[in-house]
Amino acid sequence: MARIGLVAHDDKKDELVAWAKLNRDKLALHELWGTGTSGGRVTDGTGLPVTRLLSGPLGGDAQLGAMIAEGRLDALIFFQDPLTAMPHDVDIKSLTRLATLYNILLAPNHRTADAVLSVL
Repeated sequence: MARIGLVAHDDKKDELVAWAKLNRDKLALHELWGTGTSGGRVTDGTGLPVTRLLSGPLGGDAQLGAMIAEGRLDALIFFQDPLTAMPHDVDIKSLTRLATLYNILLAPNHRTADAVLSVL
């Protein structure tokens, strides 16, 4: 069982939920963590249990980053919107930097998320 973080920018939340619905059976085999809104949307859309952290701008991104640094997360599915500036961009950069630094699987879009899920 892998520990997977789930998060999406506002314009990508519907895409994350749609991806989670398509991969519900595979995701059900793992422990899921998510920022407040993203985690809630995935639970509402799929019925899967997602442990919800704070909303991203209120510290949820930092909480996921801490989990990565502490070795408590195996993969991060983070659907990013590359065309929209985020007010908490520094938190987002920190989260993706930690995923890279600690060499965990990181998926910024649904095609990469498919590949990540296939190896877990």
